[in-house]
Amino acid sequence: MTAAVLRSAPRPMLRPGAPPAAVATLPATYVHPGQIVVTNGPGVLSTILGSCVAVCLHDAHLGLGGLNHYLLPSGGSEAGQPGRYGPSAIDELVHLMVARGASRDQMVAYVVGGASVLAAFKEADHLGLRNVGVARGALAQHRIPVIGADVGGTRGRKLLFTPRDGSVHVQLIGS
Repeated sequence: MTAAVLRSAPRPMLRPGAPPAAVATLPATYVHPGQIVVTNGPGVLSTILGSCVAVCLHDAHLGLGGLNHYLLPSGGSEAGQPGRYGPSAIDELVHLMVARGASRDQMVAYVVGGASVLAAFKEADHLGLRNVGVARGALAQHRIPVIGADVGGTRGRKLLFTPRDGSVHVQLIGS
């Protein structure tokens, strides 16, 4: 009989609106489109998203977190720019987390972004929703559960992710 690995059921920590002052005053590292950052440092990772998607991974046992910010669901030279395209950006984020000691059995994910921010691109399967679909599919392949998501809509988002405790604050931007 094989022992099952039990994942502790973390409480989703995705919070809409402006972050509390304690989070807003932490040192921030801005994650640019195409970047991937993994850290257990004391600050926050921040980014601004429109149709792009960010995946936040967290391993609570290590107080380790990572964030990517990808632009496109696929295409181009993923080998040359893994952070720009969903599948390779997520694979690289998982790889970097594991390299820092994270366990796939302990990681949880949040998916943020994927808006349709341009009036000209209001089709049902717009770029943002395709980006979200890639995130969900890639995380399922890695067997990492998505415990929180703030996706879709027509407005951009400001994201603050605290890698040590896994909290995610999302504020809508634009009108």
